[in-house]
Amino acid sequence: MSRIMPALLPAFALALSAMAASNLGAAPVKPATAHSTPASKADLLPFKATEKTLANGLKIIIVPTGFPNLVSLQIPVQTGSRNEVEPGKSGFAHFFEHMMFRGTKAYPPEKYQEVITRAGARQNAYTSDDLTNYHTTFAKQDLETVLKVEADRFQHLDYAEDAFKTESRAVLGEYNKNSANPVSKLFEVMRDSAYTTHTYKHTTMGFIQDIEDMPNQYAYSKIFFDRWYRPERTTIIIAGDVEPQQAIALVEKYWSAWQRGKQQAAVPVEPAPRGPVYKHVAWPTPTLPWVAVGFHAPAFSVKDKDQAALATLLSLSFGRTSPLYKRLVQNEQKVDQLFEMTPDRVDPTLAVLGARVKNIDDAVYVRDAILATVAQLRDTPVSEKDLADAKSAEKYGLIRSLDNTEQIAGTLASFVHFDRSYATINQYYRLIDTLTPADLQAAARKYLTDDGLVVTTLSNQPMAAAIATTPKLASLLPAASNAKFDVLVQKSALPQIRYKLLFAAGSAQDPKGKEGLAALTAAMVASGGSSERKIDEVNQALFPLAGSFSQQTDKEMTTFTGSIHRDNWTQFNAIALPLLLSPGFREDDFRRLKDAQKNALLLDLKDNNEEEFAKERLQTNVYAGTPYGHPVLGTVAGIDAITLDDVKQFWKSAYAQGAVKVGISGDVSDAMTASLTQALGKLPAGPGLAATVKPAGRKANGLEVEIIEKNTRATAISFGLPLEVTRTHPDFPALWLAKTWLGEHRASNSYLYQRIREIRGMNYGDYAYIEAFPRGMYQFFPNPNLGRKAQLFEIWIRPVAPDNAHFALRVALTELSKLIDNGLTQDDFATTRDYLMKNVFVMTSTQDQQLGYALDSQWYGTPEFTKLMRDGLSKLTVQDVNRAIKQHLSAKNLSVVIVAKDAAGLKEKLVSDAFSPIKYDGNKPQSLLDEDKVIGAMKLGIKPEAVTVTPAAQAFAR
Repeated sequence: MSRIMPALLPAFALALSAMAASNLGAAPVKPATAHSTPASKADLLPFKATEKTLANGLKIIIVPTGFPNLVSLQIPVQTGSRNEVEPGKSGFAHFFEHMMFRGTKAYPPEKYQEVITRAGARQNAYTSDDLTNYHTTFAKQDLETVLKVEADRFQHLDYAEDAFKTESRAVLGEYNKNSANPVSKLFEVMRDSAYTTHTYKHTTMGFIQDIEDMPNQYAYSKIFFDRWYRPERTTIIIAGDVEPQQAIALVEKYWSAWQRGKQQAAVPVEPAPRGPVYKHVAWPTPTLPWVAVGFHAPAFSVKDKDQAALATLLSLSFGRTSPLYKRLVQNEQKVDQLFEMTPDRVDPTLAVLGARVKNIDDAVYVRDAILATVAQLRDTPVSEKDLADAKSAEKYGLIRSLDNTEQIAGTLASFVHFDRSYATINQYYRLIDTLTPADLQAAARKYLTDDGLVVTTLSNQPMAAAIATTPKLASLLPAASNAKFDVLVQKSALPQIRYKLLFAAGSAQDPKGKEGLAALTAAMVASGGSSERKIDEVNQALFPLAGSFSQQTDKEMTTFTGSIHRDNWTQFNAIALPLLLSPGFREDDFRRLKDAQKNALLLDLKDNNEEEFAKERLQTNVYAGTPYGHPVLGTVAGIDAITLDDVKQFWKSAYAQGAVKVGISGDVSDAMTASLTQALGKLPAGPGLAATVKPAGRKANGLEVEIIEKNTRATAISFGLPLEVTRTHPDFPALWLAKTWLGEHRASNSYLYQRIREIRGMNYGDYAYIEAFPRGMYQFFPNPNLGRKAQLFEIWIRPVAPDNAHFALRVALTELSKLIDNGLTQDDFATTRDYLMKNVFVMTSTQDQQLGYALDSQWYGTPEFTKLMRDGLSKLTVQDVNRAIKQHLSAKNLSVVIVAKDAAGLKEKLVSDAFSPIKYDGNKPQSLLDEDKVIGAMKLGIKPEAVTVTPAAQAFAR
């Protein structure tokens, strides 16, 4: 029943209600005086909130969190894909989220971004089925400024038709970047087939035909804004280091003039389901089959128990501690992913149970195993103990995540939007506390029915004919009848305790021919059970504690992270630490995790994610022939060659007492620290593995290009060069500043983003790096504990249309060349430095980040990270930065990796230096068109022998 689903699962909900005008924010609201709500012992959130509704209907919620310096502003608007009521307008709420960053007359985009940058802020927005949320986290002294500019864009948004058309292509680029992921298509088809009338029929992204038609919807965009972006549908949440009355006064100052809306729009009602419904998706490229089983489910409520009961029941029955998970994933190993999802939605939704099947011949078997479990839920109530464990896990799981102001505010936004009330989250968890086994069984009997059943499958090869015929649930019921250590301690008031065990052991120490051994060994520790408990028993025991024990492997490091509430410290460590100290090393777990790692390499990286594929390939190309010359996951041949004995030996050699750095954070006592170090004394004795040597990356002679030939809709590009500069180098702050100005990750104010996406609308974004950032497409900040002895300067061009690939490479090289030749201006330098002086606190704000960065500083032998950066930045001059750019970067000698469908055609364009044109949907200034002609004719001088074409299947094969 977790509210946070894996990154591969898009927001997913469907509905069932009567045709009626939306009741959210529709009734007149009388202005009220501000009132404060003190936390009670029964409340999940321990904060005192102050709330006020203005005369225009705008709701204000102020929540001092007790965390210093930062404020998080969340603005949830009660509009999402649910509100796309006219035919042909699917995806518009998400598109309009993009348009909200197009500025006003008073604050055009560049001026708006200047304000946000000066606040040291990180900002973004997201759209789901029911809401669009705009969120910004920044230094507290900038609250009035941020409220002022936000009020301006919500009340005076202004954009020209050309800008509208440009952004529409960026949205298409976002669709394109997701096109390689089969799960996105699976859910799109499932929603489309499950519903006939309600707007939950389409996903938040929308149907592709509607996305492609968006450039023609300029007039409708004005209607959409006028209808849905109104104060009576909006909440201002301000959390953090804030004084309530002062904050309310600022909101009143800038937001009171916003006028209430006049338009009403009906959300259509879905008739009662008449299932079962079945649809199959024929996937064009090789992938593992997917089976998704859905049931029409109730809407979110803080009064009616149905939704909370059903979500709890499905979490118990299909989560990692469930018997079905143990059977399908661990014992029989027919499935490598099993998930459940019952989203919180305004209208009746769809509960989904899904599995990725290893062998297509088992698809029917897996579907029937899921349905048989469902049938049993209708027939047999859960135990009191299991229900109590589920309640405990849900409560402590949420509390565990609330370790910083931004997370608290964001969680509030996900609940507040329902009734625009701070109380909603506490009311919901009080409702969960009242659930009984009878409530769960009643929900199962009401919603888990044949009529409400929706089954969707996806595969590259045809499935057995039997998959199209869904058995009756009743027919599936069975017939009656577990030394000494220097510890870094970060003591705080947080009741959630987190510790990290950082071992100097990573993929750089994989034996030749056994690439992937470090990653597989770590997986066997964290996910293979202990000698005392099988992994399912571990998960079952940890479930009521809401504890986690996870691993991360990189080139030089393997880190194990434990997280648990202080109340459960002793019980947690009795379960979790044996995973590391006495692993189970069972043959069936070894086979399961070895298969999962191989699938992660072949499917999740190579087949389903061109962007990460290109980035990883660039890393391995630059460091080919060195210990950094293969992915952390390994190679196909390397994984195949690993034996269980190899894993046992690596564990014994690598995870030794002399190889570990220990850190612990939270409201930790001396006794807790002592118990942890005492337990770690059971690690193997010894210094650990031999230290690695700093690898020497290969410097390209000119532009050296590898084209990965793959059947893909879009073209992904990454290029770069080896970099000796790490955090120990005096030029690190200078290059950090330069890459931030050039291409700050997921920041729309960065230079590359402005030149490629913003003014040209070519793709979803363009970024630059001087440190490895694996899994960057899924997060705003890199994980800690990714320390390396050599790095890579990299530019990541997110997927572009194939016809624009040549031009995209040219424009990125043009802008990089300008930076190297001309350097930063004094203003650019000062603005970027001011941003980083503040942003360094944002990127290290969570408990995990603070502890992880502190251990990284120990590993590098540097001062604490924020001190290192702020001291280094404060001493910099623009001349220092420009010298470092010229010394370490190049726009001429680069390794390039491109993942493309027409490899031969692209190679011909590159080696012939053919002119690369670009076309726009909207009108562009003549100056830009003239610039495009110059860039399109730019001579790259790529020699035929400098371009290699590699079939995707051969990449990372050995």
